[in-house]
Amino acid sequence: MRRVMPELAAADVERVFAAEYGRAVAVLVRVFGDIDIAQDAVQDAFIAAMEHWPSAGLPPRPAGWIIATARNRAIDRLRRESSRQDRHAQAALLHARDEPAEEGAVGDDRLRLIFTCCHPALAPAAQVALTLRLLGGLTTAEIARAFVVPEATMAQRLVRAKSKIRDAHIPYRIPGDRDLPERVSAVLAVVYLIFNEGYTASSGGRLIREALCAEAIRLGRLLAQRLPGESEALGLLALMLLIDSRRPARLTSDGDVVLLPDQDRRCWDHRLIAEGQALVRECLRRNRPGPYQIQAAINAVHSDAPTAAATDWRQIVQLYDQLLAIAPSPIVALHRAVAVGEIEGPHAALTIVDQLDLQAYQPFHAVRADLLRRLGRPHDAAAAYRAAIDRTQNESERAFLQRRLQALPAG
Repeated sequence: MRRVMPELAAADVERVFAAEYGRAVAVLVRVFGDIDIAQDAVQDAFIAAMEHWPSAGLPPRPAGWIIATARNRAIDRLRRESSRQDRHAQAALLHARDEPAEEGAVGDDRLRLIFTCCHPALAPAAQVALTLRLLGGLTTAEIARAFVVPEATMAQRLVRAKSKIRDAHIPYRIPGDRDLPERVSAVLAVVYLIFNEGYTASSGGRLIREALCAEAIRLGRLLAQRLPGESEALGLLALMLLIDSRRPARLTSDGDVVLLPDQDRRCWDHRLIAEGQALVRECLRRNRPGPYQIQAAINAVHSDAPTAAATDWRQIVQLYDQLLAIAPSPIVALHRAVAVGEIEGPHAALTIVDQLDLQAYQPFHAVRADLLRRLGRPHDAAAAYRAAIDRTQNESERAFLQRRLQALPAG
């Protein structure tokens, strides 16, 4: 008797594709040697899945299905184009003939692709944007919002970046030891940005995109293994693990945001905490501090505290002072001000915050609003909450800020 498969909603198909997009694109870039062909092929596979999966159900190995379908669709298209003497299509077909498309191919296709995206021939902003598009699976609109530029402008940047990779024949590989130093910092930066987009989505109805968090941590582990002498790779992995350990406590059962001081620390993932703290201790032993290592140490202090009240804020301020000394930025100063506020009170923190030029940065207004609320200035706090809400594209964050605004005393 034929078993009836439950129907799959379109949203479920989209969620699977979002999780597997980066892997599929990376494999197909290796197969065809061309980013545009890979992206178009994966998009074709997505259309095919939307047609077949809702009635047929999810295949046993979704990633394998996507990659195989995309490869076959691309080959069919390239054959048609190559028959018209399209040399580019002919070259891609020749490349595909010698490249297997298995999802578990030897080496790591995503790591190779991220190093390609972070080639020094590309501008830093283009490196980040292209990696977020190809490996993070973010839409052009989402990336444009993150960079605070029009969507059309970001689309042009992405096209130019891909054209430069093709025209300059930038190799799709992990560079040798001689070329690594100029590439590592960009690679670490984009991995952390992928993680941040997963941990707090820049837009949409969900606060957390778990697949992006998992992908960033997976890439972080690979980088730490491939670059054992790079202390900042260890620091980045430690930082992501310690932050991600708090993910189970970040939302209520109704999906409401829970801030760090209010989280139930019993729900934190103590396995991740232990691993992250061990990496921080290894970084301290090496004594070559860098920004990711210091941020990991800050989060290790948070994870050490059994309750919010037991947090060693003085040590956190000292670590922020060290971070400001080697990587000064107004955003670091903002986070330091929050820690100062826990020691010296909201007035001292607000004095620091009001000296920062971060008007376009949503957390700046959210921090100001909370400090003004604690100082008993509801009218000013309300204005700051509205400024934060205006700069928030994520529905969960907006709902949280709206609740804070509505809870202010009247007048």
